[in-house]
Amino acid sequence: MVPLFFTQKFLDYLASEKRFSEHTILAYKKDVEQFLEFSYIKSEVDIKEVNSKLIRGWMVSLIDNGIESTSVNRKLSTLRTMFKWLMREGVIDNNPIKSVKGPKNNKRLPSFAQQSDVHLENIKSLFNDDFEGVRDLLMFEMLYQTGVRSSELINLLDVRVSNNQIRVLGKRNKERIIPISTELSSLINLYREKRKEIDPFPECFFLLKSAKKLYPKFVYRKINNYLGEVTGLEKKSPHILRHTFATHMLNNGASLEVLKEILGHTSLAATQIYTHNSFSQLTNIYSQSHPRGQKKTNRWI
Repeated sequence: MVPLFFTQKFLDYLASEKRFSEHTILAYKKDVEQFLEFSYIKSEVDIKEVNSKLIRGWMVSLIDNGIESTSVNRKLSTLRTMFKWLMREGVIDNNPIKSVKGPKNNKRLPSFAQQSDVHLENIKSLFNDDFEGVRDLLMFEMLYQTGVRSSELINLLDVRVSNNQIRVLGKRNKERIIPISTELSSLINLYREKRKEIDPFPECFFLLKSAKKLYPKFVYRKINNYLGEVTGLEKKSPHILRHTFATHMLNNGASLEVLKEILGHTSLAATQIYTHNSFSQLTNIYSQSHPRGQKKTNRWI
């Protein structure tokens, strides 16, 4: 049980000043609850006794329990935010996590589908032409053609969708404008015609057949099923389509700076992970194009 002195004030701070999403705030709350339970912290007096040794002990226990380094570092990031806030509030005098370093993350390249897997004609064959079929096809195509996050897709407002662009409200309520293709625009118009029977004046762009807003498990289940029909990837989540969008953009000549803006990344470093996936494509181009890179049919003597 999180102490009352901590719970509401800190969560309010995350919502109002840090402008974190509801999903992020819940994740922070869970991380802090785990740490406070591990540390037997029951009051404001107890939290003054926390030191770097205790935090490292918690980190070791997480690793021993099979928690991946990326998750451990995320939890440590939560504590950094918490202790910084506690110092600002005057609850503690010293920051116990200041000298704590997290474990090194294992660099895992994002999984993505091949262009042939998500060819439009192949994808279209998976969907019916009724409201739900057109909506699901548009969900799939919007995730793949714009790289939006699942949460951004779910919360997309109807007024933010036009014939040539969508205005997406991303993390920390930062808006970005993403251009859309004529092909996607036509599909949007078709969906809107079908949607009139469900709700002629909706607030949210995507709706369930019941006229209610989509929810994360629904989107995950749909995309997981459709990706399973066209690819053998182990992971088949909506985020895979975001990775696929980014990789295909780079493979076809998009710059990192442009991709960063479209994806809504705050730093170029976050976008650069996709350059590893694109390197194989560059290798193929090099071997086909450069005189020294081309494969020779005769051995040089």
